[in-house]
Amino acid sequence: MKRILYTIAGLLAVFSFSSCDYNGMVKLDEQVQAQWAQVQNVYQRRSDLIPNLVSTVKGAANFEKETLTQVAEARAKATSITVDPDKLTPENIQKFQSAQGELSTALGRLLSVTENYPELKANANFQELQAQLEGTENRITVERQKFNEVTQQYNSKIRSFPNNLTAGMFGFEKKGYFQAEAGSEKAPKVEF
Repeated sequence: MKRILYTIAGLLAVFSFSSCDYNGMVKLDEQVQAQWAQVQNVYQRRSDLIPNLVSTVKGAANFEKETLTQVAEARAKATSITVDPDKLTPENIQKFQSAQGELSTALGRLLSVTENYPELKANANFQELQAQLEGTENRITVERQKFNEVTQQYNSKIRSFPNNLTAGMFGFEKKGYFQAEAGSEKAPKVEF
């Protein structure tokens, strides 16, 4: 009699695990982690371009040293903040995004200030680095969007019934998203 009860309990357990798609959750979790690695890859590409850009800009006579210092400091901060793919919480994503945002702001100031230096704007190395940086920013946008898409699939899977039961039993937790920067809903003011 006990053997029959154990067999029935075992079959029920197998049925409940198969219907709650544990393997599907694992697959989506792996996709989120792989996409996170790609996000980090494109941010690293941007970070690798910055020393060359700064070196090229340093050659311009009387270039604002404070701007270069701000870029170097923002780059150091941005590269020091890493997020473990197993800990993609909203808070950790926000810390990472904030540091990267500071670097984006510093780079924006640097490129804005270069407008005052015609010889720098005409420099072929500077033009190439600027084009590579712009392309990298586009890649960052694309990879962040892909990350949010696979994260949404994963989060939907682990939060829907009956998958939420399996997710809770095996420690699948909701992942964070990239979100728009604070104040980005307001259009910048342009004056002529």
